[in-house]
Amino acid sequence: MTESSIKKLASTLLDAITDKDPVVQEQVCSALCSLGEVRPVETLRTCEEYLRQHDKLAHPYRAAVLRAMERVLSSRASELDKDTASTIILLASSEMTKTKDLVWDWQQAASGVLVAVGRQFISKVMEELLRKLHPGTLPHCAVLHTLASLSVANAFGVVPFLPSVLSSLLPVLGMAKQDTVRVAFCSALQRFSEGALEYLANLDRAPDPTVRKDAFATDIFSAYDVLFHQWLQSREAKLRLAVVEALGPMSHLLPSERLEEQLPKLLPGILALYKKHSETFYLSKSLGQILEAAVSVGSRTLETQLDALLAALHSQICVPVESSSPLVMSNQKEVLRCFTVLACSLPDRLLAFLLPRLDTSNERTRVGTLQVVRHVINSAAAQMEDKKPFILSSMRLPLLDTNSKVKRAVVQVISAMAHHGYLEQPGGEVMIEYIVQQCALPPEQEPEKPGPSSKDPKADSVRAVSVRTLYLVSTTVDRMSHVLWPYLLQFLTPVRFTGALTPLCRSLVHLAQKRQEAGADAFLIQYDAHASLPSPYAVTARLLVVSSSPYLGDGRGVAALRLLSVLHPNIHPLLGQHWETTVPLLLGYLDEHTEETLPQEEWEEKLLMFLRDTLAIVSDNAWICQLSLELCRQLPCYDETPQEKNFLYKCIGTTLGAASSKEVVRKHLQELLETARYQEEAEREGLACCFGICAISHLEDTLAQLEDFVRSEVFRKSIGILNIFKDRSENEVEKVKSALILCYGHVAARAPQELVLAKVESDILRNICQHFNTKVLGVKVETKDPALKLCLVQSVCMVSRAICSSTQAGSFHFTQKAELVAQMMEFIRAEPPDSLRTPIRKKAMLTCTYLVSVEPALDEQARADVIRGCLHSVMALLPEPEEKDGGCQKSLYLETLHALEGLLTSLLQRNMTPQGLQIMIEHLSPWIKSPRGHERARALGLSALLLRHFLEQLRVSALVPFHNLGLLVGLFSPRCADLWPATRQEAVDCVYSLLYLQLGYEGFSRDYRDDVAERLLSLKDGLVHPDPTILFHTCHSIGQIIAKRLPPDQLISLLLTMFEALGDPEKNCSRAATVMINCLLQERGGVLQEKVPEIVSVLRSKLQEAQGEHVLPAAQHSMYLLATQHCAAVVSSLLGSPLPLDSHTSMLWRALAVEPRLAAQVLGLLLEKMSRDVPFKESRAFLLGRTPDRVATLLPLSATCALFEVLSTPAAGPAVLELYPQLFVALLLRVSCTVGVQLPRNLQAQERRGASPALAARNLEPCSSAVDTLRAVLLRSGSEDVAQRMDLEGGWELLRTSAGHEEGATRLASGPLSQGHG
Repeated sequence: MTESSIKKLASTLLDAITDKDPVVQEQVCSALCSLGEVRPVETLRTCEEYLRQHDKLAHPYRAAVLRAMERVLSSRASELDKDTASTIILLASSEMTKTKDLVWDWQQAASGVLVAVGRQFISKVMEELLRKLHPGTLPHCAVLHTLASLSVANAFGVVPFLPSVLSSLLPVLGMAKQDTVRVAFCSALQRFSEGALEYLANLDRAPDPTVRKDAFATDIFSAYDVLFHQWLQSREAKLRLAVVEALGPMSHLLPSERLEEQLPKLLPGILALYKKHSETFYLSKSLGQILEAAVSVGSRTLETQLDALLAALHSQICVPVESSSPLVMSNQKEVLRCFTVLACSLPDRLLAFLLPRLDTSNERTRVGTLQVVRHVINSAAAQMEDKKPFILSSMRLPLLDTNSKVKRAVVQVISAMAHHGYLEQPGGEVMIEYIVQQCALPPEQEPEKPGPSSKDPKADSVRAVSVRTLYLVSTTVDRMSHVLWPYLLQFLTPVRFTGALTPLCRSLVHLAQKRQEAGADAFLIQYDAHASLPSPYAVTARLLVVSSSPYLGDGRGVAALRLLSVLHPNIHPLLGQHWETTVPLLLGYLDEHTEETLPQEEWEEKLLMFLRDTLAIVSDNAWICQLSLELCRQLPCYDETPQEKNFLYKCIGTTLGAASSKEVVRKHLQELLETARYQEEAEREGLACCFGICAISHLEDTLAQLEDFVRSEVFRKSIGILNIFKDRSENEVEKVKSALILCYGHVAARAPQELVLAKVESDILRNICQHFNTKVLGVKVETKDPALKLCLVQSVCMVSRAICSSTQAGSFHFTQKAELVAQMMEFIRAEPPDSLRTPIRKKAMLTCTYLVSVEPALDEQARADVIRGCLHSVMALLPEPEEKDGGCQKSLYLETLHALEGLLTSLLQRNMTPQGLQIMIEHLSPWIKSPRGHERARALGLSALLLRHFLEQLRVSALVPFHNLGLLVGLFSPRCADLWPATRQEAVDCVYSLLYLQLGYEGFSRDYRDDVAERLLSLKDGLVHPDPTILFHTCHSIGQIIAKRLPPDQLISLLLTMFEALGDPEKNCSRAATVMINCLLQERGGVLQEKVPEIVSVLRSKLQEAQGEHVLPAAQHSMYLLATQHCAAVVSSLLGSPLPLDSHTSMLWRALAVEPRLAAQVLGLLLEKMSRDVPFKESRAFLLGRTPDRVATLLPLSATCALFEVLSTPAAGPAVLELYPQLFVALLLRVSCTVGVQLPRNLQAQERRGASPALAARNLEPCSSAVDTLRAVLLRSGSEDVAQRMDLEGGWELLRTSAGHEEGATRLASGPLSQGHG
């Protein structure tokens, strides 16, 4: 790009600088800068010409152009030629001083251009600026500002001009009356002094190394005199601060004698300003510079001013620091700098002032003083070297302060001491212990409120600061290595340092690794020389036990295991290779989990396996016995942490199990029994675990020790002492007995199977029952303590499980089985059936589960009692609690339900036959039909479980019938429409399992899959939907599947069971039963001919019992379906119904008329039945001469009544027309034959008593019933006019009497009987 094009482009941009949009202005400036980066000279010349040519351009736009020029010059000034530089200098000078008024934005921009050019062309810039300094005239403020800025930007270039500048400025200093001008002078003098000091400090790089302080001293003192004695007295705070800022660097340039002379006035003058200014940073900064100047000249005046100085500075350091205020923080640093100066020159006086203030109880004073002490320890290390003992001793009271801020300050002081060798002095251990104590603080004991800008309050807590300090001191301060190692080990075992275990272990790991790198001799601990250190056994015990709760205390499990691994040479020489392999595996397991997901039992078992392997590798009885002793000694340390104490007991049991010395084992077991805290549940459990684990290797000794303890004086005395306090005795004695009972249970569970069977009844159970004192072995003393009951149940459960697990269980005859089962059932029955408060019933059911599996088998009555009792105890419990009620309650509920499932499954396993399955389902049947939904859901769930188990275990050796199939399918299938969705799903699962059971009994293999049965699973989705239409359609589909797979011999039992379901109080299930009954009749009714009478009879009886509106229509449809396949059988069966017909039977007859073809069949059969027998029989008269009575025969009478019901249905019309002649003739004949005929005696009695409300309201008298039926024929055949004429003429009444019968018949025959009939 040519020069002309650059100029043209730059001019175009400059023309746009006057745009009113600030964004556009900024973009123009950026573009100019970018152009200047490429072609700086051309761009700068264009800008200069533009400003020169546009003299009227407003100052904001002129300032924008100047700022762009400054940005280009800041990086490209070195590329300028002298002519261009001169042009730019003249332009900037002109722009800067064009107006006498203060236009800071414009003048600042011009000044910036001069400063940028001055970095390369200082002489030309200074010449131009000196031209602006006229004798006897106050310089322009912008000129002063530029001179000041240049002094900082290019001290080496400006300082040689300083004498000339000062000689021009000082004569007019007194003429400055305006505060703004005075402030400008102060700023310039400050920068001149700073530039001069920089020059003098770097004479080796200065252009004129001969320059000395004396060259400026006189002029600076003249300026000092005006500033200090005149301007500092101003009321304007801004001016006072400007004066103070200038006095600091000026003091270094004052002649030594002048400075010494001024100090008695200068120092008090500065100190007095602390009371007048809230922002004291500039005061403290200047004071520090003045103190440095005073010290540099060896001032003796300083000592006389020291008390006032220290008091003022100390009050500043004690001001609360708000981290959100940068000036306050900076002031603190400057004040501490002042203390550093004083510490280096007057250390004794400083400490004499500071150390007594550590004894004060005032928080701010103590914290401030500690800050100063820490600072001088770091910044005046040489001067403090011989003061270390005094400083250490002065920390005595601050160490006792409980205030968090003081504690933080103390920790910081100790950190500084560690870096400078204080902790190697006598008394240094106290400081280390203090740090460890603070690391042990629990987080919840730090209630202080964090500062407003503190992002993480925990990061600033005393504990967090102490943890960081301990780790940094351990890892970064090499001189502390021999102080902390092995000293820190002694803090591992005391309980009060438990909270500090993680940082302690991390620090010790680092220290140990450094020692290992130094060589084996440096790493091995000489315990003889360090008597206060814990033994290797104590360290091993402590680190192993705390690892059982690995996520507590910021992950102390990982830290403890790493330390244990790295310490292996100091624990036992044989452990290195094994621990190096296994510890990383344990750490990896912890990495895979979190505190929430870690399976605690599995983790503890891994640690115990680690311990067992360690003991096996050591294989030294003396070492093992010493470890067991140390483990026992540490038991009291875990009284407040039950889980860890429980694990410690397991470790003791494991260690004793590895010991070969029986005397040591017996001794430790005795001590454990004597010292255990039996009131604590976790401790009882831990003690029992210990005995159980020990019994793996020492069964005889463990049992013997338990018996010895009961016979011992210790046990008897404790019981006797407790008996003195009657209110406490029963409870506490039973806690001891609970623990002993548990011990026997764990012994049985853990001991070798081949040994335990011989001891079960003779030793273990005998002692368990003796301690419980119940009627199990004859002593009748009932306990009220639920804990004792629970321990008995747990122990018997463990004993039973041990028997079942034994390879000799099949030949073992458990004589106490029945008594124990009865005791468990007594406990179960004692639990409230509607609430779940303790795990007793769960444990008792688990116990029964194991007990029923051993010989001898329970008798039938005992089995039934167990099933009934357990079902009654669990089924009525309220539904599963919500999460808000507590996870423990929910867990107990689920575990109790699983225990019941296991027990029922175990009982079924003892009788894996169709009969055994039916017995189990019969026990569940009342709950399946319960009016409470949650009980039905549980019962169906248990049924499904038992059926699945039966199916999985099914082994059919010969093809035999599954004779219970219909009964069971009939029980479950109506539940497919239960109101509870879960129950519906379980019901389908039950039917599914039953169909596959049938296939199994038919000879199909277990892996066979039947397409029809599998369709059941696809129907489960339809049962989720609450829509009744979808629900009952699905039930119909289920009925079709059942119909296809049910053997013919099971059909009637299925139907009869489903008829029972018609009366189910759950209406949905009753409806489902009707749907499935009709589906079965439609699909399979053809094979039921022989069973029709039974079906009709059951259906009639169920109609009388059922309450639902839906039952009658469904029953009518069932009768219709049955009649379409077995019409004669249905008619015969219905004719057997007692007279008079009840309303339900009448409705069944009417159901047979809904379809013309069937109605015609029924009418024909009824005519045949009515005509087959004689209409009456004569009975011999009791009195001579009396005419014999005519008594109606039953079948024709029943047929007549049935005909009336069928004819009453409008749908029978077509069939009546078809059979009209036969019907009319037969019924007219029936009327004629029954005139004067009486009812049988049993029916007469019913007539006199009056019909039941449920019976049809009709006259049963033979002739009347025949007349009513004949009239119904006329009405149904279309002869209503004849019937009405007979009504009007009384013809029907005439037909009923002997005297008027012929007249009635004549009237009936006198008119057309129906259309189409004459």
